[in-house]
Amino acid sequence: MATMEKLSNYIDGKLTPPVSGHYLDNIEPAAGTAYSQLPDSDEQDVALAVAAATRAAPAWAATPIEKRSALLHRIADLIEQRLEELARAESIDNGKPIALARTVDIPRAAANFRYFASAIINFTSQAYVTPDKGLNYTLHQPVGVAGCISPWNLPLYLFTWKIAPALAAGNAVVAKPSEVTPMTAFLLSKICIEAGLPAGVLNIVHGLGNKVGEAIVVHPDVPAISFTGGTATGQRIAAKAAPMFKKLSLELGGKNPNIIFADADLDEALATTLRSSFANQGQICLCGSRIYVQQEVYDKFMDAFVAKVRKMQVGDPLEETTKTGAVVSEAHMHKILDYIRLAQEEGGTIVAGGERVVPEGRCRNGYFVQPTIITGLDIGCRTNQEEIFGPVVTVQPFATEKEALALANGTGYGLSATVWTSNLQRAHRVAAALQAGIVWINCWLVRDLRTPFGGMKQSGVGREGGMHALEFFTETKNVCVKV
Repeated sequence: MATMEKLSNYIDGKLTPPVSGHYLDNIEPAAGTAYSQLPDSDEQDVALAVAAATRAAPAWAATPIEKRSALLHRIADLIEQRLEELARAESIDNGKPIALARTVDIPRAAANFRYFASAIINFTSQAYVTPDKGLNYTLHQPVGVAGCISPWNLPLYLFTWKIAPALAAGNAVVAKPSEVTPMTAFLLSKICIEAGLPAGVLNIVHGLGNKVGEAIVVHPDVPAISFTGGTATGQRIAAKAAPMFKKLSLELGGKNPNIIFADADLDEALATTLRSSFANQGQICLCGSRIYVQQEVYDKFMDAFVAKVRKMQVGDPLEETTKTGAVVSEAHMHKILDYIRLAQEEGGTIVAGGERVVPEGRCRNGYFVQPTIITGLDIGCRTNQEEIFGPVVTVQPFATEKEALALANGTGYGLSATVWTSNLQRAHRVAAALQAGIVWINCWLVRDLRTPFGGMKQSGVGREGGMHALEFFTETKNVCVKV
């Protein structure tokens, strides 16, 4: 039997084993078997990473912006050059179709570095002249060491979404990728070494959240924490960080509504709703998991939607033609299936899907779930209130705009929403009334990196993206000079 590859931490510019010498199995979800091992790191490894980052931070902050920018562009170049390797690694690690990783996740990871490499050059400060009294201006200075903790659903894309602005702003970084999908972060370590990133500027520590993640959050020399993940974990991080007065950016869960009015372009709404419901097996925080369709077109929409979902093929994510791959782990598969059973207990009707899929061949032991549509549930049930994070959507008719808004706003989450209508006045009116950090009108997942990103209510605090990210990773100082 061949020896499995052992991944390494990236600390102080070198690939290093965990201090404990212990490793965790890294499971390929499509096959249901371990294919590599990752460090089972702990607070000892985090302490080494923070010490390295603390040593590196002053010189990195003093590095000319043009040089920092060039290094980030070099990292983006190498990500693009290794597109196929990274896409395959992400598909194996995450279970997502390789075509999705190749066309979305990996290119967007490179784009994150490119955007912030350019943004830092154009980062501006404010100045105000008080006649005959003084000049006030604002400085943005690095916080020092930034802690970045990312999730498993978009492993490299969201990992770089945090790391790139932190580095661009002049901080050293201690980062933790998800223990469920560590491979692309490990490959990024190698890319950073090749790019010539100075030792200690970026440190990547693998391991479990309750060991590595918590050690980063509570470390006294890490003044800023950026976290993307579940709301319950975000609550624990906030409770730990608040007494230490750390800066926090928490991008948390979603239970996103998709509102389809009778005057919408139904063909376009249908095509995009298929994608926004089931892309990456529904494992994107921005997926629309609650679909509300105006009564006049409900039957027409549902007939077409159910027919198309029933035809969706689930299969090996490494096959080029696969559109729906495996969910990320066995535990997550069982969670999704438990919610489907719960929906039935709550009175829901499964009109498409609802079962585990067992493919033939190498994926016969993998973690696959049919794309699933559920009807007949009210807004107050657990299925409509709790984040499932899988290929499961509920569909419900509505009569009026007022009812649609009550349904859409009827959960504790507020990350994103999608509205389908040809009425421009309604589009603006509904967008303003929705309790969501991002509202898409007649589209989904159209992003401009210059705009802020984040949720309302239980979907998080703080904003990432654009200049907001650079501002988060800096301390603001006002200077007043007498004239």
